[in-house]
Amino acid sequence: MMRNTNFLILLAVCLPTVFSGCTTKKEPAMNQDNKITLMVLDPGHFHASLVQKEMYPGVDSTVYVYAPGGMELDDYINRVTSYNEREEEPTAWHLEVYTGQDFLEKMLKEQPGNLVVLAGNNQRKTEYIAACIDAGLHVYSDKPMAIEPSDFELLRSALEKADEKGLLLYDIMTERFEITTILQKKLSEQEAIFGGLVKGTVEEPAITKESVHHFFKYVSGSPLQRPAWFFDVRQEGEAIADVGTHLVDLVMWEAVPEGVADYVQDIRILESRRWSTSLSAEQFSKVTGLETFPSFLAAYIVEDTLRAIANSAIDYTVKGIHARVSVEWAFQAPEGAGDTHYSIMRGNTSDLIIRQGEAENYRPELYIRAGEGVAPEVLQTQLELYLEASLGEAYPGIAFEKLEEGLWRVSIPNKYRKGHEAHFAQVTRKFLGYMEDGKLPEWEVEQMLAKYYTTTRAVELATD
Repeated sequence: MMRNTNFLILLAVCLPTVFSGCTTKKEPAMNQDNKITLMVLDPGHFHASLVQKEMYPGVDSTVYVYAPGGMELDDYINRVTSYNEREEEPTAWHLEVYTGQDFLEKMLKEQPGNLVVLAGNNQRKTEYIAACIDAGLHVYSDKPMAIEPSDFELLRSALEKADEKGLLLYDIMTERFEITTILQKKLSEQEAIFGGLVKGTVEEPAITKESVHHFFKYVSGSPLQRPAWFFDVRQEGEAIADVGTHLVDLVMWEAVPEGVADYVQDIRILESRRWSTSLSAEQFSKVTGLETFPSFLAAYIVEDTLRAIANSAIDYTVKGIHARVSVEWAFQAPEGAGDTHYSIMRGNTSDLIIRQGEAENYRPELYIRAGEGVAPEVLQTQLELYLEASLGEAYPGIAFEKLEEGLWRVSIPNKYRKGHEAHFAQVTRKFLGYMEDGKLPEWEVEQMLAKYYTTTRAVELATD
């Protein structure tokens, strides 16, 4: 049983309502049904709770939580509780919580579970990963797993040790499960439709991915309260090392699906740059709940305004293919809007474009644009053949809507539009399949190494 005297009052208040059905019996890492047992370590980011928005076959309902205590832990507990208490398809998680400054050491010593879930402050995340692998535990981590070049070396070592020990270390790449991205990748694999990816140039990359995020947003229907450290790049990481991880991952996932075995030789950073977003004291208070800026943000304060180093962009090549990735943060999205994504893959026959602007009602849509010199009627025929032969069977209801000569929109039924929060369960089910297999595919490991080499190298080379 896990106890801490500083946490007894909170447990006394929460247990009757929040943890109904929770017992004090400590379950083994693998129970008699051979289930996976989760340990959640310092859940400082809301993504930790989103992993538990659904239940999973083969995963024990009792979850062991180790954290220093405070607002971030309370937010995690409240969010999981809301999933347990919702009317439609409620979850049934039972939380055993330990709080104390020795939370990491306590978890590694007790090990009531066998799979560690990480989503929080990124400053020590790579250290946590390495410690868990050394202790013989599987790790399922929110991005980013590394934010500095030194972190990358530690992560590389952890991946090698995980392989030697037969452990799985995996990051949560939700954007691979967004339907427009899935279809963009599938269409790019059709020679008759896409014609293969061009090499591109610095001025016109073969692949461009742009993401705009917002500090103030709603998650699971409630305003998101961010921790103050989220605005400190030393703790959260620069934009290209944080959200940019998703975009760099997608570039490689679509352009070089076989993996990048030699990332030092195959990846070249051509330019890396960063810039800030300004937040007033009032805006900072609205999104954090704090009345003043904490002292660790002093270096970013100019005339009572927070200059958050929140934006990054890189131009680079991967196996000779030119790519551009950029991440921007604004305070709050316009009414009815949210985080947005833009992506283009340029092919020899057509371009595949994802837009999520006002014209799309801020919902991602995929377009196909015939290339220069390509007869639209020929491309139309190939789209119809692919729909009939394969795509329509895999995704019933998908259609190609002609907007004008040489331009089509992929009509996507709502049943395929799961949304960002639902993608966490999709990734988790994928990972649990790898757990059942007992190993990760080799390309997944290569992808993680190449991805974090790219992002941390971009941080190292960034200019203001």
